[in-house]
Amino acid sequence: MVGRRYLGDLTANHEATCKGDASALHRMRIALTRLRTAILFFSPMVADIRQTKIRHELKWLNGHLGLLRDLDVAIERLKALDKQKPRAIPYYRSWVAKRSESHRQLARALRSVRYRHLVESTADWIESGPWSTSGESHAAGQRAVPIVEYSAAKLAQWLAKLLRKSRRLLKMDAEERHRLRLLNKKLSYSIETFEDLFSHKRFSRLEAGLKHLRRAQRALGQLNDDTRGHALAAALPQDGAAVSFRFLSPKREKRLLQTAVEAYRKLAASTEGRGKG
Repeated sequence: MVGRRYLGDLTANHEATCKGDASALHRMRIALTRLRTAILFFSPMVADIRQTKIRHELKWLNGHLGLLRDLDVAIERLKALDKQKPRAIPYYRSWVAKRSESHRQLARALRSVRYRHLVESTADWIESGPWSTSGESHAAGQRAVPIVEYSAAKLAQWLAKLLRKSRRLLKMDAEERHRLRLLNKKLSYSIETFEDLFSHKRFSRLEAGLKHLRRAQRALGQLNDDTRGHALAAALPQDGAAVSFRFLSPKREKRLLQTAVEAYRKLAASTEGRGKG
């Protein structure tokens, strides 16, 4: 059910993304991330000979969607900076040209045989892949576990890992923060997947922590966007405007890091506190 839902969200935004709709691109990428997270979340019971190939193809699609999305975010950030300081970033020609080129590449990928095969094979795998009938004892045993029991344990495991890693946040470099952000996203998306189970007492503390996860995600996401924008700016002709140093400022970085640190402190307090007794 989860796989079918997110694959449906992915394909529903296909045509609009091909036509250049930035919002549809964002929704398509979110659906893809949720689908990839779901496969990882349920990996013990859906492991089979086809899973590795499907995960590889979904990663290929994410690469195409991600580049264009990064450009969209960076361009919007440039526009915001230009409003704050008029004429600070007077030209966007190289950025717009890169965006057009990346969109053409994405549209070709989305209309390719490879993409169609990806969707068809993933849908078939979700509905009736070898995992669904495998008699292998471990996988069969995992499939027999009640959904509440499995999901609560898995989410608690991911939460503990996230909180452990988040304690080093202020000492992390950009790449380490990026990996922490991905783990944060996987956990928050997975909790949202099971919102129908929030009434169960084993999910109540995770639901309580979701708002803190989202706050940390926003802060880490902005830091990652700034880092990506900086890298893109350095790689593109800047039309005489020194924009590459405007994405990252010490003051902004410090504020976002403090926001994330505080969110994780509150997350630990809300989940660990409710978990006692």
